[in-house]
Amino acid sequence: MALYKRRVRALTVFVIIAVFVGLPCIIILSQNPALLRFQYEVSRGFQFLLGKEVEGHRREPPWRETLKQDEEQLPGLEDILARASMPDKTVILTTLNAAWAQPNTMIDLFLDSFHQGEGIEYLLNHLVIIALDQVAYNRCTELHTACFMLTTEGVDFAAEKFFMTGEYLMMMWRRIEFLRKVLEMGYSFVFSDTDIMWFRDPFPRFDKSADLQIACDKYTGIPGDLDNQPNGGFVYARSNNRTIDFYKYWYMSREDHPGLHDQDVLNEIKFDQDFVDIGLELRFLNTLYFGGFCEVSKDLEQVCTMHANCCTGLQRKLKDLRLVKEDWKCFRQMSPQMKKLQRVYWRAPRQCLLSFEV
Repeated sequence: MALYKRRVRALTVFVIIAVFVGLPCIIILSQNPALLRFQYEVSRGFQFLLGKEVEGHRREPPWRETLKQDEEQLPGLEDILARASMPDKTVILTTLNAAWAQPNTMIDLFLDSFHQGEGIEYLLNHLVIIALDQVAYNRCTELHTACFMLTTEGVDFAAEKFFMTGEYLMMMWRRIEFLRKVLEMGYSFVFSDTDIMWFRDPFPRFDKSADLQIACDKYTGIPGDLDNQPNGGFVYARSNNRTIDFYKYWYMSREDHPGLHDQDVLNEIKFDQDFVDIGLELRFLNTLYFGGFCEVSKDLEQVCTMHANCCTGLQRKLKDLRLVKEDWKCFRQMSPQMKKLQRVYWRAPRQCLLSFEV
């Protein structure tokens, strides 16, 4: 009885403090991941005050309960990942379909950027190209040593997939599902869209304390700010229970947000309590180092990658990425003295600016 009275008294004090101090913080809590996690711990404190066993009464997330353990076999993937991995079991991944595998198109620009970058040619030894159709796989084997064929029953991913069409969305979610399986196999990864040019080694720019780091369409200047606009085209994920749980949750959440692609769903779920419960350390990558056509990096001395985002249509992307390649080549040929006297700017985007004109 005395224990019960002490708990009631403590609960009363807690409620009074929450009313006068906690309510003004509601808006802040909805925006700050650290405070969201604090909010969750407060809820656990309520359970203790009410005499409940926290672990015994904690609700199991529905996405974890309903996710069925699929029986899909990916023969040969483990061997390819093992051969391509770095000593810490990290691989670089990209996906390719027939439309982007044609000669003198996207895959050629992507691979050539490693050769033209600053000392990053060796990273090709750790690149695995995930071919989504037979044509892409055949072209991959002509160009690269680590190719994996990922088929989807009843779906043809060979043709160009236009932004936000049904087949485009299916291809994006197939990618999320596959990346989760890579994490479950114990491999960390850098995933890069094929319409990204690589210039420098990105690893020194990654936060060693983060579980998952993702590029941005728009960057607020704060790596932990959930108001950053993520872009799933460039992601660094460490293999651990938190990232595996997150990719499961992300994939399952597509059912709650039909018609949205992966990064829009991420924007929806990043404030959810289930997301907070996972405990994922999420960071957003600075567009100064990981730029794109949405927000171009203004410093060629520091940029690591350039993404043809905020752009629709293969031909528009190709024309502007070729400008990027020419500008980078010009920059590389300049002497240190010339770089001090004459600053080089990106000419792109040009054609991509017409993507959303009516």
